[in-house]
This record gives sequence, structure tokens and C-alpha cells, in this order.
Amino acid sequence: MDCDRCGADAVMHAAYSGAHLCDAHFRESVERRVRRRVREDDLLADDATPDDPDRWVIGLSGGKDSVVLATILRETFADDPRVELVALSIHEGIEGYRDESLSACEELTADLGVRHETVSYAEELGVRMDEVAEDDPENMAPCAYCGVFRRDLLETHAEALDADKLLTGHNLDDEAQTALMNFLEGDVARMARQFDASLGPFDRRRETDRFVPRAKPLRDVPEKEVALYCHLRGLPSHTAECPHASEAYRRELRDLLLKLEERHPGVRHSIMAGYEELSGVLAGEYRDGGDEPDLSPCENCGSESARDVCRKCELLDAIEAA
Repeated sequence: MDCDRCGADAVMHAAYSGAHLCDAHFRESVERRVRRRVREDDLLADDATPDDPDRWVIGLSGGKDSVVLATILRETFADDPRVELVALSIHEGIEGYRDESLSACEELTADLGVRHETVSYAEELGVRMDEVAEDDPENMAPCAYCGVFRRDLLETHAEALDADKLLTGHNLDDEAQTALMNFLEGDVARMARQFDASLGPFDRRRETDRFVPRAKPLRDVPEKEVALYCHLRGLPSHTAECPHASEAYRRELRDLLLKLEERHPGVRHSIMAGYEELSGVLAGEYRDGGDEPDLSPCENCGSESARDVCRKCELLDAIEAA
């Protein structure tokens, strides 16, 4: 097949749009979508200046998604002193796996000239995921522990780094899976938090000024296109799967969405369009009805939580008692 734009050999075909694109025009397409999302989400503060830049902390795991996000953002704002990028990596304590991915993070940030910070579960929480996965005191999938711990450290250290935004590399597939999961589980509160029509796709807790607002500039790009972009550019990334990955439910939804997308191209985009509209309506109802939970400091760690003891501390207490 030939590229629709220049006639060169196409490297990809997007069934949802019908486009055939060569290497150069495919890369341009991915970059354009990320930059459009940055504009539409108003990520760059109006009052950002070279003397007081907007500091964006990127959750950098070393996987393809965060590597592509960091690369595109760095190249986009390389000559714009109003934006400062900082990469933040989390070492969960998974022997071999995370060490290799951190090597990719260090190589990338050195190439990009981006400040890179690393924190670990062991130093910050006193646990290692290898041990948690083995003991499993709450009889949960390891990903359930890891997701709570990772989110907590990203948030607390983004705040410690004086971040104006916390950016993660969630792609279109990730977001469609989450949307479908929340809907199937009937988690109305989570849907309301996911997207607030009056604020845009930031975490709506930014209304309280007690959390660093989060955004996902890759959320319009399918996972396979992120992987292809990473490959074509030869970016340093870690492709191995976590040895503890066992989110069977999410994997089942991923496989379902891939089959649906193959039979009905564009279904992921449709899911997200409808989900964001629904979430905005639900968020408005929660605000108008006053049903949002009050946040107060966790009795153990002081983090803002709707619980007396936050979920992170509940899990750490269970691990310690096991």
C-alpha cells in the first residue's frame, strides 16, 4: 500500500480512519494528536513565563507509552522556556524487571536532557512488590496493591517536586478499558471523577487545590500506534511484561475491545466520546446534589482521603500484620 499523502510505502493502516501512512506521515500524525490534546486540555497555564515556567512531571516507567510521551513533549517544548519537564520513575521492588526499565528511563532522559527522579517502594513505603506478591495478605491480584502504591507515590512526589501538572502515558486502549470496566462495575462515582465537563479531562480533585492535576496527552492514540511510533523512532524502551501482572478482568476487557475494534473500527473512540460526555453529566449531578465525599487527612499518613485511613495505609497495615 502507498501513503495517502505522498505515495511512499505505507507502514500502517488505520482501519478506523481508512488512512494509509508512510513512516514520516505516521509519526507526524501521532505527534499532531498529542499536541492537539495538549492544546485542547489547556495544559499550558496562561500565566506561565520563562521566569516562572509550568512544571510538568511525567510518570516515566520506561515502557513504550511513557517513553513516547516524554519524547514528544520534550521535542514540542524544547524551545519554549514556559514549560519545564521532570521525569519521575517508581521502583516497585521487582527484581530484574524494574531495574531494566529504569535503565531505559535513564538512557532516554539523558538523551532528552530532562531531569530524572526515582523513588522506590522500599524507601518510601517499606515494602517490595516481590514480597507483597508472595504474601498477598488481602488475597488480591498484585496489580491491585501496586496500583494504589504507585498512584500515591506519583501524587505525593509530584507535589514535592512543586509540579503544576502530573502527566501519565495512558493510551486510547487503556482509557477505553477503564471506561468499560467502570461502566460494567456500575461505579458511578468513579465515572463522575474521571471527567468533569467544567474543568476538562483533569482529575476533578484539582477543585480543592489539594492535589496536582493530572492529564493524559496520549489518550487519543491507540496502543499499537504508540508501539509502532516507538519502534520506528528507535526509542529506548522496556518491552517485557511485569512478572506479577495478573489483572485477568482487565485483560479480558482488552481482548474484547480488540475483537470489537477489528470488527467495528472506531469503537474505542466511540466508547471514549460517550464515556466523557456521560462522566461530565454525572460530575455535574454530583456537584449539584452535594454527594461528593468530604476529604480529610488520613489518620496514618496525612494524605487527603475520603476514608479515616487511606487505602494505601490500609494495605500497608495488612502487609505488616501478615
